[in-house]
Amino acid sequence: MQPITTAEQFNEIISSAQPVVVKFFAGWCPDCTRMNMFIDPIISDYNQYTWYEINRDDFPELAEKYQVMGIPSLLIFKDGEKLSHLHSANAKTPTDVMAFLDAQQA
Repeated sequence: MQPITTAEQFNEIISSAQPVVVKFFAGWCPDCTRMNMFIDPIISDYNQYTWYEINRDDFPELAEKYQVMGIPSLLIFKDGEKLSHLHSANAKTPTDVMAFLDAQQA
């Protein structure tokens, strides 16, 4: 997962014609640490996306704009639009994350 370090970089990434996944996280978040332990094989299996992560504490205005109320949250963007959002309450296990990504294929 590639880090996003500026708001300009975030806006450029989400404007891609190819779908991207952006994980909003925070360093103090235990569920974010848990997701990091299982996400790598999922990234490999769902390589139709380019995967990024952004620290919501560094960019609270972006978290607010895209309704990221809990972390970790996975958001899918394409052409500057948020297509889908996996909220933290539903992102606890690999099965949760894969079910969310599979639903995007339908």
